[in-house]
Amino acid sequence: MMNVTHTTISSGEQMRVAVLIEPGVIEIHEWPIPAPASGEVLVRVSAVGVCGSDTHYYRHGRVGSFVVDGPLVLGHEAAGTIVAVGDGVPFSRRGQRVSIEPQKPDPDSPETRSGRYNLCPHMRFFATPPVDGALCDYVTIGAAFAHPVPDTISDEAAALCEPLSVGIAAVRKAGVTGGSRVLIAGAGPIGIVVAQVARAYGATDIVVTDLDESRRQRARDFGATAAVDPTTDDLADLRVDTFIDASGAPAAVMAGMSTVRPAGSVVLVGSGAETMTLPTQLIQNRELVVTGVFRYSNTWPTAIALVERGLVDLDAMVTSRFPLEKTAEALDSDRIPGSVKAVVAI
Repeated sequence: MMNVTHTTISSGEQMRVAVLIEPGVIEIHEWPIPAPASGEVLVRVSAVGVCGSDTHYYRHGRVGSFVVDGPLVLGHEAAGTIVAVGDGVPFSRRGQRVSIEPQKPDPDSPETRSGRYNLCPHMRFFATPPVDGALCDYVTIGAAFAHPVPDTISDEAAALCEPLSVGIAAVRKAGVTGGSRVLIAGAGPIGIVVAQVARAYGATDIVVTDLDESRRQRARDFGATAAVDPTTDDLADLRVDTFIDASGAPAAVMAGMSTVRPAGSVVLVGSGAETMTLPTQLIQNRELVVTGVFRYSNTWPTAIALVERGLVDLDAMVTSRFPLEKTAEALDSDRIPGSVKAVVAI
């Protein structure tokens, strides 16, 4: 038997794993089921959301400076059920349904000790080379990063607490509060969750820009008070308290920054160009606060509460579902018209 407090899994038992062999090639392999170390839990995965970074690794073999140089398991938006616990973890946690926060920071780094563990330089993050992700039957994670969810939250919504956490981190950085006027560039999954979170935080004006009309309509459906085409609609007279970029497009960033009132904030979330030119005189003259968001920290309790209370609808974002054996199709599903979020059901 594995060296854990309890498990019914026999030593040597295998699990299915969807492995990225090279760009464009996913193979289903069998690997040994991992054993949870001290302080960890073993989770039987039930659902994994497909993120844009997964798709980028699949098609291009890299995301920015992170390069796939060997077989890699993708997937970091995950949920499941705890089936075994390591030393130091209460036996009672077996059987809990959980949303997985896919981070393994160094507990002794200054960043972790200060509470900003997402910035830990020694972070081991799911599906970021060389760390494997959750497109498999079982994963291990630190017990504190396996967040219990109530039965009122579906497996799919529990998995999508991960992108929701990005939205929460962005809205927190932006300082959104009751009565805020918010501009969001990009009506992809992150733009959609940012709009929902901004509404939950009390924003009264939520304007979303996107080049695609179907995506603009989708933004309206998820809480945007207005959705506009930045190439035809004039943003010159728009004055917002905060601009949140979820597109990564330099042109969208420049246009969005020009709409922010003096002493407002700009939060860069979208991953696009490695560098871009910013309007420094505008930033100085208006005393804008410009910052970025890198993943999240301490967001899961808020994410679960927002979903449980019906303030954010993650289930409605799921537009396609695939079994593990069709992971490659799931990774290409963003090309399907009307696609918002694909989920691999395991």
